[in-house]
Amino acid sequence: MLPSDTFFQIFLIFQFCLGVIGNSSLLMLYVYTFLFKPNFKKLIDSVFMHLTIVNMLTITFTLIKDIMLSFGVPHFLDDIGCKAVLFSCRVSRGLSICTTSVLSTSQVITISPSNSKLASWLKPRLSTWIFSSLLCSWFINVVIYGYMLDMVIAKNNKTQVGNGYSDGYCQNKYFGNHNSGSFFSLILTHDLFYVAVMVWASFYMVIFLYRHYKRAQHLHSPSLSSQSSPERKATHSILSLVSCFVLIYCLNNSITLYGFYTKEKIPRLESINSILTTCYPTICPFFLMKNNKVILQFASSFSVLRMTCLQS
Repeated sequence: MLPSDTFFQIFLIFQFCLGVIGNSSLLMLYVYTFLFKPNFKKLIDSVFMHLTIVNMLTITFTLIKDIMLSFGVPHFLDDIGCKAVLFSCRVSRGLSICTTSVLSTSQVITISPSNSKLASWLKPRLSTWIFSSLLCSWFINVVIYGYMLDMVIAKNNKTQVGNGYSDGYCQNKYFGNHNSGSFFSLILTHDLFYVAVMVWASFYMVIFLYRHYKRAQHLHSPSLSSQSSPERKATHSILSLVSCFVLIYCLNNSITLYGFYTKEKIPRLESINSILTTCYPTICPFFLMKNNKVILQFASSFSVLRMTCLQS
């Protein structure tokens, strides 16, 4: 039977490899679609591509530090390393939240009836709105977490007791100072705003799908109710992503709050929190691959080829 430390190391490496391979494969698939399958290209794919890049950055900057820590590598990060890694990790995580929010909102605009005044005004400007929203997200996250650069230093060898951020390699500069909680409150407010937008968009899409289902039943057309349009498939995928994100986000933030305000720090708790942080970016590409047209076409072609070989 494997010791718990060895099992933990294997799990971290497995999650890192799975996340990087999944997201890089999906990114190459989108690049292939944009270059060689323009008829399959959709506007929302640009948001998916941005989310995939951000997820890969989150996995890389979050898990490498914890993998090194699990193997007992001493002084892996100095002051500059802590600033760079934590800044990159927090910015990419913030962008993941913002991009998922933009994704759900843009899908609401896409599926909204054209007779709605707001939808009819936004639909022709959707590409501009998406680009502006993502650019604004980059600006907001870089500004917010740029303030963090001066607050983070490499951890000394002393045992830290008190309120504040502390992991295996880094800690906040004013550890134990209650005022450091104000920055954490700012981050939480920023995140909760985008999560609230996600939840609102999800409720709208659920109501829209329910009304569509009831309308199809009312028309007594089995073929209409059984058919699934590309917009409906995309809506189901986004609803699955948002539900998964909100669940993991609540668990992640609960552990973060506990770790921040508890005086006795638990070293393994931060690593478990890192696993939760990268859980959504790891499984996200597999949700998106499920209804990708290129993959479905390849699977269909492979199935036909296999049947032909079996018959021959």
